[in-house]
Amino acid sequence: MSALLQGFSLSLALIVAIGAQNAFVLRQGLRRAHVPQVVLFCALADALLVAAGVFGMASLLGAQPLLARALAAVGAVFLAAYGLRALWRSRRPAALQPAAEGSAGRVAVLGQAAAFTLLNPHVYLDTVLLVGSVGAQHAALARVAFVAGAALASAGWFAALGFGARWLAPWFARPRAWQWLDRFIGATMLVLAAGLAWRAAGVA
Repeated sequence: MSALLQGFSLSLALIVAIGAQNAFVLRQGLRRAHVPQVVLFCALADALLVAAGVFGMASLLGAQPLLARALAAVGAVFLAAYGLRALWRSRRPAALQPAAEGSAGRVAVLGQAAAFTLLNPHVYLDTVLLVGSVGAQHAALARVAFVAGAALASAGWFAALGFGARWLAPWFARPRAWQWLDRFIGATMLVLAAGLAWRAAGVA
């Protein structure tokens, strides 16, 4: 799997899940309130966090090959657990329902976007540590491609969620659709976990 495709697949699989940030972006899209600003903020924040994780981890792991293999092994276990959890979740699918709120100004909306993005501890575990350690396994130029793929996935997802909310909302409200999506996420995570396990074993 190429670095670009790996970054795209991993980022998309992590970001496409029922959560407060996605519900917030969907709600803004449904209300057509400050959608470009919210989409741009979320996409840029994800891209910066991924880049910080990849290049920060790369500088650390470059001098510690054993640590790189250890983190690859930990990442493989985490991705496998995440994938199995997604497959388990598909047995009892839920639906994404945007919360109803009154209107808010641009600054308040961007403040909420920042809170949903940066105050979520999972963003640092998933985006910075996990995605960063996976991307750092690649050579220098491939890391750029990995970050680009991850950023492209985030930007595409948030744009689809925000600008396509009125068409996507009925689909997101169907548990059956999330069931198939969770199955896809689970399969993707298991494939990525196998690739990391391969690296951890020193084969790649």
